[in-house]
Amino acid sequence: MNPVYIIAENIVSPIAGTALDNFTLLKEGRSGIQQHNIPRFSPEPFFASLFPEESFVSDNVYTKFEQLLIASVSDALSLTNINPADERTGLIISSTKGNISLLETSTQNEALVKRMSLPVSAKLIAEHFKVVNKPIIVSHACISGLVALITGMRMIQSGKYDHVIVAGADIITQFILSGFQSFHAISNQACKPFDANRTGINLGEAAATIILSSQKPKGKEAIVLNGGAVSNDANHISGPSRTGEELYQVIQQSMQESGIDATEVDFISAHGTATMYNDEMEARAFNLAGLQDVPLNSLKGYYGHTLGAAGLIETVASVLSLKENVVLPTPGFDTPGTTKPVNVNRQLKQGIYNACLKTASGFGGCNAAIVLKKINI
Repeated sequence: MNPVYIIAENIVSPIAGTALDNFTLLKEGRSGIQQHNIPRFSPEPFFASLFPEESFVSDNVYTKFEQLLIASVSDALSLTNINPADERTGLIISSTKGNISLLETSTQNEALVKRMSLPVSAKLIAEHFKVVNKPIIVSHACISGLVALITGMRMIQSGKYDHVIVAGADIITQFILSGFQSFHAISNQACKPFDANRTGINLGEAAATIILSSQKPKGKEAIVLNGGAVSNDANHISGPSRTGEELYQVIQQSMQESGIDATEVDFISAHGTATMYNDEMEARAFNLAGLQDVPLNSLKGYYGHTLGAAGLIETVASVLSLKENVVLPTPGFDTPGTTKPVNVNRQLKQGIYNACLKTASGFGGCNAAIVLKKINI
């Protein structure tokens, strides 16, 4: 199977507007998470990573969600010579909630229902960039970003596409925040992934783009996406597997497809939501896979949980980690808090890193994993 190269990437977040700027500030310990007091979102203050209110100008054509996607895709495309209008270029949009915020600001009617739909947003994005192929939408809970990448990889491996633009975004609304509050899943402080004192998640809003290609990029080294898999726990609508076996299955399948074993994984980018059950489940899965000693991080302490963008954002950071031979720390982690041991990274770690495992899990018991590899070209 021919390799699928990652040739460009972007992150637009409250931290910064490009992938490199984001990564530079992450290495300095910058976090976008702050305490917010926004009555229209919540009667109580809450911690989250949000864009300033003035960041987005009202637009009669594009919503804030769509503006984020356009900004992210535009920056990623600027790093390439790809023509989005080429018939062998595809577009995938990843999101969990899309324009759900319109429910809170517009009169509810048939026109609003249509405007809120993800196909309408995807069509607008495709038309903006003159993409001729019908865009694909992936909305698969919090694994959406990784599923979108796996889908893009398969599209290129099929031989029908040379390039696939994979973009994801979500914004935080009263609807989304109140939903997580109803689960008592929102932390009343900055989140602490894998820590014994973790109390839940922080939410975040952002967009990210990864451009996949069958064509080798310039340079001596490249990052390839050459393995990925998806599974489902069939356990509970909001609670993950208690054993981690189903996440372990996709880890094994991803590594097998990539031609590596546990001894060759240099670091793990975990989902790491800082909820009691998710972190425990992931720790069990990593132990089943023999990965308990591999350096691991969660980036939720920088960005919060960005839902449909999370898998893409964290993959971008992992790509840059491989390129720069560093592993980012896990903000908020201090005391081990899972029954099975994992090697949570506490400080910026330098070394020689050639392979990364990225995992994600979500509501409905869904799990996904991909493997990124650095190769000589």
